[in-house]
Amino acid sequence: MEEGRETAAKRAKDCPSPTSAGEEGGEDHLSALPDDILLRIFHTLGSAETAARTSVLSRRWLRLWALQPALSFFFGARHDKVPAALAALDAAHAALDAARGDDDEATPPLRFLVVFVSRSSAESLQAWLPIAARRLAGDLHFIEIPRHEEEEEGDEAARDGGAFELPCFERATAISLELVRGFHGLSLPPTGVFARLTNFHLDGARLHGPCTLGEAVSSPRCPTLRRLSIVSVGGIGNLAVHSDSLLEMELKGCELQQLTVAAPALIKLTVFLCFSSATRPVADISAPELVTLGWRDAYDPTSVHFGEMSQLQWLGTSFFIVYGQPGLAQNLDCARLLQHFEAVQALNLVLAYMSSMEGMQDHNYLMEEMTRLPDIRFLTLFLLTTGHSFGASSFHVFRMCTGIRKLMLTFNNPTDMEVPTECASGCICDQPTNWKTEELVLRRLEDIEIQYFPGTENDFALVERLFSWAAVVKTVTISFNRSITGSMANEFCQRILGFSRPEICVKFYVYHNICQRVLYVPED
Repeated sequence: MEEGRETAAKRAKDCPSPTSAGEEGGEDHLSALPDDILLRIFHTLGSAETAARTSVLSRRWLRLWALQPALSFFFGARHDKVPAALAALDAAHAALDAARGDDDEATPPLRFLVVFVSRSSAESLQAWLPIAARRLAGDLHFIEIPRHEEEEEGDEAARDGGAFELPCFERATAISLELVRGFHGLSLPPTGVFARLTNFHLDGARLHGPCTLGEAVSSPRCPTLRRLSIVSVGGIGNLAVHSDSLLEMELKGCELQQLTVAAPALIKLTVFLCFSSATRPVADISAPELVTLGWRDAYDPTSVHFGEMSQLQWLGTSFFIVYGQPGLAQNLDCARLLQHFEAVQALNLVLAYMSSMEGMQDHNYLMEEMTRLPDIRFLTLFLLTTGHSFGASSFHVFRMCTGIRKLMLTFNNPTDMEVPTECASGCICDQPTNWKTEELVLRRLEDIEIQYFPGTENDFALVERLFSWAAVVKTVTISFNRSITGSMANEFCQRILGFSRPEICVKFYVYHNICQRVLYVPED
């Protein structure tokens, strides 16, 4: 590739320029620099928009910057400048191609294009996307964010960014479009083959037009597609994907009416909040090699059909509400999904509590609606407790999976640094209280990990019981909540070590600068 770039650079040097030094009224010293120096200068400019503006400094600059394998338009760049810059790139490529001799290497294609701008117009997108489709032989990443004043606008017309068509990228290997949600209408190309596309990510569009999403991403038109991610996209309705190459598929918030997946090589499928609770979900999944299934959505065994999944190892479900009114659809879906699978290696389960104590006395304990778990070896239990006790609900889950070898307890992790609060004394979240007295033997549990431990009295009560239930545990790793200070961490460590056993290896971690987890050694 380097030889090709050097050959193209020499052609750029020999190409006639639309202007000459005499026409500019002075000598062009910058053009006298070697091509590799000019290319290095280009690298320091930071964005394609800047490079396009500075092309007036050198007669050869406009053509030389076409040799760059990567172009970027960073946040702050005006979206209406992108079409002009890419048009200049297109003209430069055309000039180099025209000057190419029979023995010359082809002009190096664009390998990487990043456009990160504030909200774009459909006209702007429609102007530069076809150029990108023509010149790109690599990855496209487009990210737009709403302008602050536009986020507050209430007029529907002001939030309508118009519609545009995505052209067919015949040589692109990855396409990622993250649009302002609900702002743009998008139609997919009715013809053409994305011959080299392996990754496709679409976020925030409203689909319309004759070509459906399923037609566009299935094997006839995306023969090499391996990863598909569709997030918050409206207008899909019925989605049917038939792909021989697809390995990973993610659907989140997509307003589906029906889903059909026929993907013999698929190993990972995630479906999250895509079906309306008001209608029965309809799905037919044929993925015999599936290893990971995250079905965090409505589930009805009479209308959602999973084919043979003998390779399945990991299952993730929607959250289960611990206290509330009996017969919640959310809980029924979760319980029925857990009953569908006989055995998986790992289960990811979420227990959710009310965010407020008000009115909780009128709610029922709902864990009895969860009657069975698959045979599992690794349990990840997410606890959205909001300060309530999770002893009874966790105990209920543990009784159904006494053969687990590894347990991960993950508390809800607030982004702020607030110290966790505990519910009021006498709250019904502590009921039923049998978990405090009944014996339980987790006979194979050797490894326990607790993440974002808040350190309320409710939390300590369960951890102490957990140490007694896990008779053969060897290692316990505890990461404290981000709000826990050094002095608090030392107190918590001493308290936990007080009900540990000498043969257990206990490690503690705290967070520095919010996101950096470091080992904490308690003081004697």
